Amino acid sequence: MKNNILFKQMLDYETNTYTYIIADSNTKEAVIIDPVYEMATRDAKLIQELGLTVKYFLDTHVHADHITGSSELKEILGMGEIGVGENNKGITHNDLFLKDGEVLKIGDIEITVLETAGHTGGCVSYLIDNMVFTGDLIFVRGSGRTDFQSGSNENMYKNVHEKIYTLPDTTLIYPGHDYNGNMASTVAEEKQFNPRLKEENSFEDFETIMKNLKLPYPKKLEASLPANMKCGHRCG
Repeated sequence: MKNNILFKQMLDYETNTYTYIIADSNTKEAVIIDPVYEMATRDAKLIQELGLTVKYFLDTHVHADHITGSSELKEILGMGEIGVGENNKGITHNDLFLKDGEVLKIGDIEITVLETAGHTGGCVSYLIDNMVFTGDLIFVRGSGRTDFQSGSNENMYKNVHEKIYTLPDTTLIYPGHDYNGNMASTVAEEKQFNPRLKEENSFEDFETIMKNLKLPYPKKLEASLPANMKCGHRCG
């Protein structure tokens, strides 16, 4: 990690959702990735304490298990633009639709957008230096589900192998959630140890695993989806 990168990993304990704050320590320009509505006051306080100027609020996808804090933070702080992947059709109250390969900047730090559909049809990941923020595409030793919101086993397998596993093995993977106390992994570790997405696993192996998960729907699904189609606008 470059010396000028300020990095904070924040957890919402109720939904096991990670929020990331990354800033250029020289210019104080910052990005917040996947903020949570209920944690907006906490995150705003930290931003103010550190004297940061938030340039972007970036969501990896339209979440089904929590409401995004992007709009709430933008209102509290009075700054920044909300960005989502361009394939999130029908979404409102965002400022930017982000394309695959697009590069944003905070100070001297580049944020590269990776189109990584799979968990949903509109998922993106964000590559910053030697870190990739994957949302619900790939977790530490797991992955997001693919059984609603235009999810696709084929897209998930393809994008993990073509967009994530082609990064250097030392690249740090920071997921959108973890339910076992893990904070991060590396590309090399997930290639070797991820039971769903080992590099050697065929697509047929992966699809068999995914079709047999039998997961319950998220508890906050009914509240989260409509709110997140408005980027969490006026949810209070």
